[in-house]
Amino acid sequence: MAQAAPRHITQPPPLQRAIGLFATDGRPHHRVDTLLAITVALGTLAFVTCFFDGLHLLASWSGLVSVVTGLWGQMISATTRERFFLLTGLTLGALGFYIGMSAGGLFGGVLG
Repeated sequence: MAQAAPRHITQPPPLQRAIGLFATDGRPHHRVDTLLAITVALGTLAFVTCFFDGLHLLASWSGLVSVVTGLWGQMISATTRERFFLLTGLTLGALGFYIGMSAGGLFGGVLG
C-alpha cells in the first residue's frame, strides 16, 4: 500500500503578495514597466503640448512614439494593471498626436 506524500510537498507554496493594482502573477515585468513609463510620460507630454500653437511638432512626435510604445507594450503585457495604464498613456498619446497633426503635422512645413 502506498504511503501519502509528506505534507510540505502536497501543499502549494503560499501566494506572494501582489505589488500594485491587479499585478496578480507575482513576477516582475521590467520591460513592460519601462514601456509603460515611456508611454504614459510621452502621452501626457503630447496631450499637454497639443493645445499650444507653437508646440505641434513636439506634440505630434511624442504622440507618435507614445502610440508605438503603447501598442508594443499591449502586445507583451501580462497583467491588468499594465494594460490599464498602457491604454491610458496610449489614449493620451493618440489624442496629442491627432491634434498635433491637425495643427501642422510631423514636419510642420519644414519639408514641403
